[in-house]
Order: sequence, then structure tokens, then C-alpha cells
Amino acid sequence: MIVTISNSQLSATINTLGAELISLVKTNKNYIWQVDETYWNKTSPILFPIVGRLKNDSYTYNGETYELPRHGFARNMEFSFDKRSEHQVIFELNESEETKQNYPFDFKLLMAYTLIDNELVIEYFVRNQSDEVLPFSIGAHPAFAIKGNFEDYSLQFNKEDIFETNHLENESFNEKTTLVETENNAISLNYVLFEKDALVFKHLHSNEVVLKHQNQNVLKVNYDNFPYLGIWTKENAHFLCIEPWCGLADVVTHNGNLEDKEGLNHLPAGEDFLRAIRIEILE
Repeated sequence: MIVTISNSQLSATINTLGAELISLVKTNKNYIWQVDETYWNKTSPILFPIVGRLKNDSYTYNGETYELPRHGFARNMEFSFDKRSEHQVIFELNESEETKQNYPFDFKLLMAYTLIDNELVIEYFVRNQSDEVLPFSIGAHPAFAIKGNFEDYSLQFNKEDIFETNHLENESFNEKTTLVETENNAISLNYVLFEKDALVFKHLHSNEVVLKHQNQNVLKVNYDNFPYLGIWTKENAHFLCIEPWCGLADVVTHNGNLEDKEGLNHLPAGEDFLRAIRIEILE
């Protein structure tokens, strides 16, 4: 089912399948990429309970081995929803017999979408509904529409940073890094940057990035309290993903034990976890 929220400036549509944002519109311009399966079949998937790929697509926990696909299962599951107002909707996913086959934990995942003036606020809420620690990762993966020449776009970060990207090899980190060329904390975009998969930054000070087109501000993404950031596209595709993460793919040397996974969150029994990204339209 498709759910729409709106205010005087913006409208957003979200699919109950995966609680996935499929459009964000201001004055008839959609800022979210529209699916072309030649390149990718998603628009803004929710990454839970893992971010990225597990080594061998599996992990061990308490001596048992489980399998999870890349980015977890939430993006392919049907969420229930409660439309609180014209400008807010909250989606919910809970553990089930199906999820426990791959992830043996009790959880509640809420995704809240709220329009405030020219911003879309997306909240990621996790509750540990069990009596043991909940190990999980969660992340955002919105794909923003690129109109015209990809090389006319840039990313302007809000703080002084060293833009060291961590290399992925078959979707696992191979512990190699390189520095991305910048000027005044801005990355000029070109497809060559993504020849070896995403740019992945683990140690940025910045908590905001502005997507610019020919020096004109298009939109801003604020990602306070997300420790990692991925940037991704495919050659000749008309999208750019800006991906704040609380979690990471495995390294190639990972031992497979879930509790030893880099970037994992450990949520105590009965406690809650909340993060939010803010997408502000600047045009």
C-alpha cells in the first residue's frame, strides 16, 4: 500500500513494503529517484538488522549459525502503519516466526516520517523487547534524483574533514583506504569515484552534507549521531545515495561471530534506540 503525507510545501509517499520512501515532491519536482531496474530496484530501503553484507552472508550467535541477506530483511517486509496526521505517518515491524529463523531476537522497529516546513524528518526507532542484549545495525539508503550531467553535481560537507574512504572488495571491507580529493570540504562528483563500489567514511566530523548542482544548493541531509556515511551510485545511473549508517559491512577477516562485528549496536533489554535524518529541500 502507498501512503501519502503532505504539508503546505512538500508531499511524500511511502510504500508499506519496507516502509520505503518512494517520492518527495516540492512544486512538482520529485527529489527521490524513480526506479529503473537496469541500475537498481530500490529508492530508499531501510537497512536492518544489518548494514551491508555479512561475510559468507552468515553469522554465528550462541553457537548457532544464521543467514542474513545484504542489508537485512526489513527492506523486503510489509510494515503496519498508523497515520497520525496529514503530515506524519509511523510504520511498525515486530519480530515474527519468519524473522526469528534468521535473527533470533525480539524487537520493535518503528519508522516515522514527518514533514516540517521544507524538511522531511525520518526517525529510526528500535526497542529491545527481549530479556537479553539486542545486537543490531540500522541505516538509511535514500537515492536522490540526478537531473542532467552527473559531473555538474557536488557534495559540500559542513566541517573540516579528512575524507578517507574504506575499500570494499566483494562488498566486504578489505582494510585498505584512500583519500578522496576535495576542495573546501566539497567532493566533485564523477562516476569514476564509484568504480569499486561505495565511498564509505568511518571518521567524519561533519554531520550535514549539501547536494549542489552547478554551485546551486539542491538539498541538505543532516545525519546527527550516525557514525558512518556511505555515498553510492552506479555508472550512468541518475541517482546518488547519501547513506547515514549505525553499522557496517563485515571485514574480509571477520570471524563470523555477531558480537565481534565492527560497528554493531548493543541495546540492553527493554531499552530504546532512536536516530533521525533530516532532508531539507533548499530550492
